[in-house]
Amino acid sequence: MTAVPHPRSEAAEPARTGRRSLAVALLFGALGAAVALLASRQRWAEGTASVAGGAFPLTAKGSDVTGVPAALAIVGLAALVAVFAVRRAGRFLVAALLALSGAGIMAAALISASDSTALDEKAAQASGDTTATVAALSHTGWPYVAAVGGLLILIAGLLALRFGSGWPAMSGRYERGTDRPRKTARPVDPERPEEIWKALDRGEDPTGA
Repeated sequence: MTAVPHPRSEAAEPARTGRRSLAVALLFGALGAAVALLASRQRWAEGTASVAGGAFPLTAKGSDVTGVPAALAIVGLAALVAVFAVRRAGRFLVAALLALSGAGIMAAALISASDSTALDEKAAQASGDTTATVAALSHTGWPYVAAVGGLLILIAGLLALRFGSGWPAMSGRYERGTDRPRKTARPVDPERPEEIWKALDRGEDPTGA
C-alpha cells in the first residue's frame, strides 16, 4: 500500500521551515554583530617607530584602523529588529540592508587586514617626523574574526530575504485591555421619584427627550 501524505503535515512544513529560518537568522544576526563589535576593539596591527631613545612599540585596534565594521554591526542589529516591525516591501528593503551590512563588514575587515595607515600616523606622531612610517609591521587575526561576524550577518540577511515574508510581525496596536461595551442606561421609571433624582445626579435627562 502507498502511504498518502497527511494534509496537516504538508501544511505544517512551511511553518516549521519559517520558524527554523527565523531562529537561525536571529542567532546569526545577533552573534555576528557581537563578534564584529568585539573584534573591532581588539589589536589588529603592531609595529615600532624610531625615536631618539630607540624603537617605540605601537599598536592599533580595529577601531583605529577602520570604523566601518563597528558602525555596520550596529546598523545590522537595528535592521534585524526592524525586520519584525515592517511588512511586505518594507521587510524586503530592511532584509536587504541587513545583508548589505554583513557584506560591508566583510569587505572592510578584509581590506583593512593588511593596512598600515593607522600605525604610520602613530609613528609620525611618536617620532615628530611627518614622513616616518612604522617598522617591523605585523598583523593579528582579528580582522578575519570581524569578517566572520560580517558573514553571519550576511547569512541572516539572506535568510530574511528568502523566508522573511512568512515571519511574524509586531502588532501595530498596543492594547492595555479589552474594550468593553458600554452599558445602556436603564430607562427611568417616572413613577419612582428616587430614580428621577439619581438620573439628575448622573446628568441624565429623566424624561428621555
